[in-house]
Amino acid sequence: MHTMATPGLWIAFTMVVVVALAADFWVLGRHGAHRVTLREAAWWSAAWITLALAFMAALWWWLDGHGGRAFANEIALEFLTGYLLEKALSVDNIFVFLLVFNTFAVPAELRQRALMLGVIGAIVLRGVMIFVGAALVARFHWVLYLFGLFLLFTGVKMLLSANDKPDLDHNPVLRWMRGHLHITRGFHGEQLRAVEDGRHGFTPLFVVLVLLAVVDVVFAVDSIPAIFAVTLDPFIVLTSNVFAVLGLRALFFLLAGMADRFHLLGYGLSLVLVFIGAKMLIAHWYKIPIGLALGVVAVLIVASILASLAIPPRNSE
Repeated sequence: MHTMATPGLWIAFTMVVVVALAADFWVLGRHGAHRVTLREAAWWSAAWITLALAFMAALWWWLDGHGGRAFANEIALEFLTGYLLEKALSVDNIFVFLLVFNTFAVPAELRQRALMLGVIGAIVLRGVMIFVGAALVARFHWVLYLFGLFLLFTGVKMLLSANDKPDLDHNPVLRWMRGHLHITRGFHGEQLRAVEDGRHGFTPLFVVLVLLAVVDVVFAVDSIPAIFAVTLDPFIVLTSNVFAVLGLRALFFLLAGMADRFHLLGYGLSLVLVFIGAKMLIAHWYKIPIGLALGVVAVLIVASILASLAIPPRNSE
């Protein structure tokens, strides 16, 4: 696997992520379990976006001094495109997360803790998937065309079923847990295991955490190949992915109350996947510039959001 990152850059990135997560947990521990307000979610979302842009600026500054202005501009643009792409695709995660929370009637004050643990699990799982994907691409370049076909197929499939609601009752993981694990009837605070009626069992919060991890892996299968269409450098793929995931919790509380208003966003995201898949498939003959790809992704997302706000859902009165 080839990367422009030095060991120092890897160490710096790791330290930033560890410090950010530690600060996040410290703030949560200080305020305790509570219902997150829209104002609080907006501030946290702004903070995570600022952190990602600050990291990009610091990376650009370092590359400008060591690799030249043109190289620094190219890498920074790849990071920004990957970050925006992952941020956009994570919106679908949020709507399914909301479905999971509502299905299990997770109290509002417990959702923050569940999402924080889910974010850590997502970072670890995505890190493994990214390095496996990078190793495959480095050894078998034709894997990129498989990624492109997969994204094209997934995008078309999403386009045809953009308004279909996920069916959790038929989720194989949930069905297995219900059939093989003893699950307590109610929540026991933030505990994942508890004693109920003299019997040890897993709490519904444990089931929710497992489902959040499964949902994130499913969506990562789409989003990670999409970022490989932007760059093959595992450092840029990982950093843009991780910074987008770090802001997932704040973005959830920011958008959860507006999920129904973005009813056409699924169409925009599916078109993004179709575009990225096509970009990978034609790369041998024509390589779409990163700036143009960033513009197309941004236009598709913004257009679907504006259309959602302008056109009411069919079932609305």
